[in-house]
Amino acid sequence: MKEAAPPGTIRLLIADDEHLIRGALVALLALEPDIEVVASADNGFTAAELAISERPDVCLLDLEMPGADGLEAAALILSKVATRVIIVTRHARPGVLRRALATRVSGFVPKSTPAEDLADVIRDVRAGKRYIDAEIAAAALSAERCPLTDRELDALRLSRSTASVQQIARDLHLASGTVRNYLSSAMAKLNAVSRHDAAEKAWQQGWI
Repeated sequence: MKEAAPPGTIRLLIADDEHLIRGALVALLALEPDIEVVASADNGFTAAELAISERPDVCLLDLEMPGADGLEAAALILSKVATRVIIVTRHARPGVLRRALATRVSGFVPKSTPAEDLADVIRDVRAGKRYIDAEIAAAALSAERCPLTDRELDALRLSRSTASVQQIARDLHLASGTVRNYLSSAMAKLNAVSRHDAAEKAWQQGWI
């Protein structure tokens, strides 16, 4: 039988699709006397399922994951579990921080953060504090505001993974002509030569 963790131990879930990074985080954070890694996952959907079943105190989620990304997984988790979420990212695109804060994420850190510093962030977040890396915060404050509507963003988001306008229309339950109008408007606002170019520009800014 597994020995019960001492009172006050922080129960942690880690999700990262890169096996070596996930394994290193599990091993290093498990060395902390007050942190217990109760689950790990390699994609956002599995992370959400494990969070619902394990009820961790803190979820450490990679931003870029297959299936549901870190922010999508965070939204799923926070809608079901009273936990706190920290997003870890290699590429801190400016608009992503705004999306993270809107999703009620409690922490946002780069992957270059040393394990001992990350452990301190986990403790602070568990205690009810919010931690945003200073460089990420500065980049977000200096970034331009998104000029696109929610529907334009939806259409561009699907353009990154869907080949046809007809499929986007089916996914959004809209007429194909309406979707074309949204895409044309987004292209004009972003000075893009195609819907795929517009989608890439929106992604680079962290809007989708």
